[in-house]
Amino acid sequence: MISLIIFLVALFGGMAIGLPIAYALILTGLALMVQMDFFDAQIVAQNLLNGADSFPLMAVPFFMLAGELMNAGGISRRIVSLAMAAVGHIRGGLGYVAILAACILASLSGSAAADAAALASILMPMMVRAGYNPGQSAGLIASSGITALVIPPSIGFILIGVVGNLSITRIFIAGIVPGILIGLALAFTWYLVSRRTESPVAEAPGAMEILRKLRDSLWALMLPLIILVGLRFGVFTPTEAGVIAAVYALLVSLFVYREMKFSDLFEVLLNAAKTTAMVMFLVAAASVSSWMITLAGLPAQITAMVTPFSEDPRLLMAVVVLLVLVIGCVMDMVPIILIFVPVLLPAVKGAGIDTVYFAVIFMIACAIGLLTPPIGSVLNVVAGVSRVSLMQLIRGIWPFLLAQVAVLVLLLLFPEIVTVPARLIAG
Repeated sequence: MISLIIFLVALFGGMAIGLPIAYALILTGLALMVQMDFFDAQIVAQNLLNGADSFPLMAVPFFMLAGELMNAGGISRRIVSLAMAAVGHIRGGLGYVAILAACILASLSGSAAADAAALASILMPMMVRAGYNPGQSAGLIASSGITALVIPPSIGFILIGVVGNLSITRIFIAGIVPGILIGLALAFTWYLVSRRTESPVAEAPGAMEILRKLRDSLWALMLPLIILVGLRFGVFTPTEAGVIAAVYALLVSLFVYREMKFSDLFEVLLNAAKTTAMVMFLVAAASVSSWMITLAGLPAQITAMVTPFSEDPRLLMAVVVLLVLVIGCVMDMVPIILIFVPVLLPAVKGAGIDTVYFAVIFMIACAIGLLTPPIGSVLNVVAGVSRVSLMQLIRGIWPFLLAQVAVLVLLLLFPEIVTVPARLIAG
């Protein structure tokens, strides 16, 4: 128990004095070393190197790069145009466009922040001009953006698979149905919200216009099909899928759509490198604390604390979700995954819970945390891109946040919604 207290005090104390989370994680490892009386700087350095030295983690920079290439090369814009042609003429149509486009983009990049930023930059000016409530519109776009962490290929799923030593391919496949459910829940909520808004309804496009938009987006729509079929039949690993996504997005942007020039590559690579460096340093720092957590026996202590709930798997998962939702208000997704997945997995396995189901539920809870103030990174990205005040966005996002929590509760009550389709698709 002393080790657990020292870990929590070092982590939250470091964050309270303004340390970046990566440094706070290293601090927790050092604090546990001092408490266990075997401080060694060389061990810290070795764990930092080993933490980032992982073949599956190579998928992260490639999917990050794919997202940047799609935004710079016109792929994201064509997806939005296709969604506009399909549902833009319905009352509140731009909201449905945001949801549909987000689900399609989610199957391409795996990055919630990149997708939300792309949608906000394209759709927010259109929604404001059409008379939509800015706070609700930005809230819908932010909420739709986090489907990128549930619909494969998800960077969050990759991290959970690496940290928990789970099959990333199986987790990818298990995320398809929950991701679609979240999209449907957002659409229903937007229907209820938009009924009270008087906004112009666009003229329905003809069949030829829809076919033209579909043909224009065909190259973009081929990518998720290639990735899912390749993963399903074992043609390539999730890491190799990231490489394929990046190369495909590069070729389509340069030679098919021709909206990106070779001179634009430097900026695209630089943006992807900055984001990747941040994520990978967090992973490396977390490996220091994870190693010390294991040595200090914290997983066993956490397991003992949740043992009273382990007789009822649904109750245990509800406790896990509640824990992640609360922590998600003050901590970003990546450190939550890196710290708590290895700690909670032994208890989950002991309760007989499907580890792939646990990964999906954990990821959805983490994704919702990206929308909760004050830390929510997607919340802050959309507020910055859409030029909507954070308080206005927070007021507008609550209906959609509640819809996503409702889906999470549904999946807790009926785990078969995740497990059965995953087994059928995975064969």
